[in-house]
Amino acid sequence: MQFFLDTAQLAEIEQAAAWGILDGVTTNPSLMAKAGVRDFAAHYQAIARLTPGPVSAEVIGVSYADMVAEGRQLASLAPNIVVKIPFLPDGVRAIRTLSAEGIRTNCTLIFSPIQALIAAKAGATYLSPFVGRLDDIGHEGMALVRTIRQLLDTYKLPAKLLAASLRHPRHVLEAALAGADCATMPFAVMQQLFSHPLTEKGLAQFLADYAQLQSHA
Repeated sequence: MQFFLDTAQLAEIEQAAAWGILDGVTTNPSLMAKAGVRDFAAHYQAIARLTPGPVSAEVIGVSYADMVAEGRQLASLAPNIVVKIPFLPDGVRAIRTLSAEGIRTNCTLIFSPIQALIAAKAGATYLSPFVGRLDDIGHEGMALVRTIRQLLDTYKLPAKLLAASLRHPRHVLEAALAGADCATMPFAVMQQLFSHPLTEKGLAQFLADYAQLQSHA
């Protein structure tokens, strides 16, 4: 399963790339605003230079014409840009158009299996079901990931399943077990993937034993 970072912070992307586990980046206007970005196009290009993997750049418009025009412009910024489009009737239509032009797309804000099936049929490259937001309203978000995986496999649809809105390491593990092709997560969650109290305890013991051995040398 590929690990994507959900952020607009360049320092976070650089760190994840240095760890050697970064496969791509997803971002959105909210994350851009949080990072204080004003020139979205230049920032997307900066992100694209930091990772060879896909960089999901989200459209702002909600009409078919706006999404297609903006999608073409975003795709022209860098070869690894993927155009992120919300699941709307006009969004599905835009996905179909952009896909026919060879532009990769990521259909976002998916909350049901039938939405995922529609987006996949329209030609979306990636499908982004939002696990955490479903959990927030009392649903089992990961059940959606499992169902989408079944649909894609049953109908042999090429769309990649990108588990999104992941809140903690357990979500990442469950997404992997559910068959997600990719998981996108905040930097804090990616950091937590490395941590386990027994690893830290064991390392501390090894270092303490070595220090004691050296003191007697």
